[in-house]
Amino acid sequence: MSATEAEAPSTANKLTLPTLTAMVVGSMVGAGVFSLPARFGVATGILGSLIAWAIAGTGMLMLAFVFQNLAIRKPELDSGVFIYAKAGFGDYAGFNSAIGFWASAVAGNTFYWVFITATLGAFFEGFGDGDTVLAVALGTAGVWFFHTLIARGVRDAAIINRIVTVFKILPIVVFIIVLFVNFDAGVFADNWTAYGYGDLGNLDEQVRNTMIITTFVFIGIEGASVYSRYAKKRSDVGRATVLGFLSVLSLFALVTLSSYSVMPQPELADTRQPSMVGVFESVVGDWGEVFISVAVIVSVLGAYLAWTLMAAEVMYIPARNDDFPRFLGQENSNGTPITALVVTSLGVQALLALTLVIEDALNFMLDLSTSLALLPYFLAAAYALKLGLTGESYEGETSRVRRKETIIAGVATAYTLFLFDAAGLEFLILSALILAPATVLYVKARTENGRRLFSPTEIALFVIIMVSAIAGAVALWTGRISL
Repeated sequence: MSATEAEAPSTANKLTLPTLTAMVVGSMVGAGVFSLPARFGVATGILGSLIAWAIAGTGMLMLAFVFQNLAIRKPELDSGVFIYAKAGFGDYAGFNSAIGFWASAVAGNTFYWVFITATLGAFFEGFGDGDTVLAVALGTAGVWFFHTLIARGVRDAAIINRIVTVFKILPIVVFIIVLFVNFDAGVFADNWTAYGYGDLGNLDEQVRNTMIITTFVFIGIEGASVYSRYAKKRSDVGRATVLGFLSVLSLFALVTLSSYSVMPQPELADTRQPSMVGVFESVVGDWGEVFISVAVIVSVLGAYLAWTLMAAEVMYIPARNDDFPRFLGQENSNGTPITALVVTSLGVQALLALTLVIEDALNFMLDLSTSLALLPYFLAAAYALKLGLTGESYEGETSRVRRKETIIAGVATAYTLFLFDAAGLEFLILSALILAPATVLYVKARTENGRRLFSPTEIALFVIIMVSAIAGAVALWTGRISL
């Protein structure tokens, strides 16, 4: 029996389907939804947005089905996203998947604090665009407040997230209804392609320019998989993933379309972030600014709670299974992975300090978080494809079921590869700059357990990561890449 199994929560303390679904929704509905009007407005019109949501929706739905199918085919793999990479492609691939997911969560959580303080900047100039000393000070206080809350117990924090999820969905629904009630057919028609407003590029370019934001808002789709060891019923993990995804996709698409129905594309593009605030205010007046701003803060704080939980879990579980150094597997008296939580909070703190010197900290953290999440998603999809092609875990199943799930995994794999291209070389190199030094943790864990460091294949992967990191460092030093 593994350490994870031995220390799994009792049945009385495990999470039900509604709570797991709320974790998925809570993880995805964070800051991203409130930035959608301007992020889409600067890139495309209605036609391009519909195509983008269709591509993202199909790709992410296939990824949701991948997590659902893996939960069924490999029920013993209940340690989160990284375990699929490890099972399919070896220990070092699994380690990089875990580090990538953790770093993505840290960058995303930093984005949340920048987003909150940028929202406050509309009322108090000292917060600016979320990148001032005052903004960093408030973010720092928030980081350690939530650290203390989570340290009191994972389950308590999960229940709070379920409650917060309900309260942050309601304002978004109000936004959608009010905007469609004020639907302007002329504005909507002009926004169909938005070609009359200037050169947005061809349709292909428009769609590509929206891919990173559509991916960012769906990060968290694996929320139920990360918490699979807490699930009351294993089958609930897959159901929660699909239910959460479909609910969130509907919300996101409607927010985008409703925004195009009341404001011309150039005005959407120029709206200050969080852009839902400006769009709603333009329709209902000054009270709309306060209403959506409060919703932003509640929503982002709820998402921050869920993501901090997930980031700590992604360090804790590998440590309990000897894939990370042992010190990261320590718990406090409440059963919280305290060392992993401390490291996570320190990581957010470090990136908050970095926002003082980064140009456009908000979008930088968004794009960095998205790029780091691509590796875990790709490896999970590729593992599901490997199972389908080899037939492993399909004993006793019909060829039709195997063929169907293999096609799903193939589409999900192709979609994640497409996202690597959409992310761009700059952020992939910056991702390598994080993965390369983190290898020290892998070496320490292997040494602690007397294991061989690398297989021949893993040496090749290590070399690729190191070369990419060196190239990134040189590019930063020479100014070819700027933060």
